[in-house]
Amino acid sequence: MRFEGRTVIVTGAASAKGIGFASARRVVQEGGQVVLTDLDGEALAARVAEVEAMGGAALGVTHDVTDAAGWDAVLAQATARFGRVHGLVNNAGITVLAMVEALEPAMWHRQIEVNMTSVYLGCRLLIGHFRAHGGGSIVNVSSVAGLVGMRRCTAYSASKGGVRLMTKTLALECGTDGIRVNSVHPGVVETDIQKVARRDASGDSAAIAAAVPLGRTAVADELGAAVAFLLSDDASYVTGTELVVDGGLTAQ
Repeated sequence: MRFEGRTVIVTGAASAKGIGFASARRVVQEGGQVVLTDLDGEALAARVAEVEAMGGAALGVTHDVTDAAGWDAVLAQATARFGRVHGLVNNAGITVLAMVEALEPAMWHRQIEVNMTSVYLGCRLLIGHFRAHGGGSIVNVSSVAGLVGMRRCTAYSASKGGVRLMTKTLALECGTDGIRVNSVHPGVVETDIQKVARRDASGDSAAIAAAVPLGRTAVADELGAAVAFLLSDDASYVTGTELVVDGGLTAQ
């Protein structure tokens, strides 16, 4: 029961098969309570109902992660319902796959805003909250595309690489305040984003999946376990690190 008495905010948590909800579910299974946010209010309500059916406590907040005022509202609702917040999972993200000459400026800017600027906004707000309450843990969901180059991922890789180095910088800034900041780097995971990859770049997606040394793709629960580890006191001496969960893909 690593999260007993603790509250964790998880963004991008409306997808039943997503990394966000898998992370939230693991926190609840280990005694915690969660604040789930997403643009999709209807799906979010379904996820809250699932948590409550497990006997857990959850609050769903419809939330545009690129809006600073929206972040203020999330924290206000979280503290009103549960009191202090102990953890943040910046999971919300989008993928628009295209070769660079086909990547329109609007597509570039949207991926940077959702995948990276939102992480800055969430960290900026929650770090202040954590400093005022004796510490906390942040897990930023990056990608193997933030570690190595991948075709059709110009904006996605730029955003996820930015998340990786932002994480390390914040770890340096916050360590003496008892705040840990780490990133998780999924490989090929069976989520809605993976469905987009198969649709928009089927050949590249298949080649990447075939190259995984473990011989299979991941399920979201495997990423949820990694996120929960970094959130928990089991990782009390871990900060500024990148936890790669890719079946060995980037070991080659």
